[in-house]
Amino acid sequence: MGNGTQQLPRRPVTWVSYVALVIAIVVFSGVFATAVGWWKIFDFTVLLGSFGSIKGPEANFIFRGVGGTGARDGFLFSISLMPAVILALGIVSIVESLGGLAAAEKMMNPLFKPVVGIPGIVGLAFITSLQSTDGSAAMTKQLFDDKEITDNERTIFAQLMFSANGTVTNYFSSGAALFPFLTLPIILPLVVLFIFKIFGANVIRFIVNMPGKRAPVA
Repeated sequence: MGNGTQQLPRRPVTWVSYVALVIAIVVFSGVFATAVGWWKIFDFTVLLGSFGSIKGPEANFIFRGVGGTGARDGFLFSISLMPAVILALGIVSIVESLGGLAAAEKMMNPLFKPVVGIPGIVGLAFITSLQSTDGSAAMTKQLFDDKEITDNERTIFAQLMFSANGTVTNYFSSGAALFPFLTLPIILPLVVLFIFKIFGANVIRFIVNMPGKRAPVA
């Protein structure tokens, strides 16, 4: 990855690039989130694992404990986010070194450019956002720091992710409680979520591209 001041030359797109991209998509998409065999190692949350518990007299707790408040609890919460961000950026660095991000841009430009006006290189970060909010945010920052996307494109993409971020994970976990009461296909509300994600992104796209809008200061 770049250091924020200079974009490194990309590896040529080969069959290895597409294989790396497909594996990354599978890992970040949550396809194997409920797998019970050895192939569950291809899921991001499984690779992320969990913190060990501290045994107490009445229950077990992770290192954050319970009932924390203020800056101290916020600090421990930020520490709990670090593994997800570090793992996500590590996987992306490997995929990028194999040309996977260039392959993503080549494959997804025809979709992202006309639909929301951003380059296809954000495709992997978008797929990550369907499962991990923290990992996708870190990946987006890295894309901007490496000058792969502009400030306006970052703003549009942030809106695309911000609306119902962690879409698939949250829908099939928290939303599962409502499934018995649905009188329509389970997949339909998920489709509506995606439609409004695209709608919101295009609203921001219109705003940032308005004539006379002041360009961001470099």
